[in-house]
Amino acid sequence: MTEELVHGMAEALSRKHLKIVFAESCTGGLVSAALAGVPGISEWLCGSAVTYRSATKVAWLGVDATQIAKHTAVCSEVALQMAVGVLEETPEAGLAVSITGHLGPGAPVGMDGLVFVAIARRSEKDRPATHVVRRVLTTESRLGRQREAASLVMSTALKEI
Repeated sequence: MTEELVHGMAEALSRKHLKIVFAESCTGGLVSAALAGVPGISEWLCGSAVTYRSATKVAWLGVDATQIAKHTAVCSEVALQMAVGVLEETPEAGLAVSITGHLGPGAPVGMDGLVFVAIARRSEKDRPATHVVRRVLTTESRLGRQREAASLVMSTALKEI
């Protein structure tokens, strides 16, 4: 994640007067930590729920445990539920971004490096506007993938802002 990307996100949030919240799984809070390094970001960054384990996703964000049992925690449905859940728990936020994924090693076959980033935006209707991005990370190392995933969260959020 580049300094340009982090500062670009902070500037976009400020320009739009938009408060953001994150639900991070495989990035372990890296996105929120990067933004927290920007002076004055507390005006726009509400926080991040680091829900690394499935049980925490269920308890903190209201993710449906049957969805996890059916598809694992790495799927578009869980990513969406994470984003909607953290938005519901953060009334002052207008935008929520979540990420879930397998960074390896030891991921199930076909899921190594797979991540889902979901967006939930507060709308005037009863339900938030949502969408999901699916990516397979190209970096080989776990730490490299974590950084790549954090950059993906930032760039996806920036496009949404």
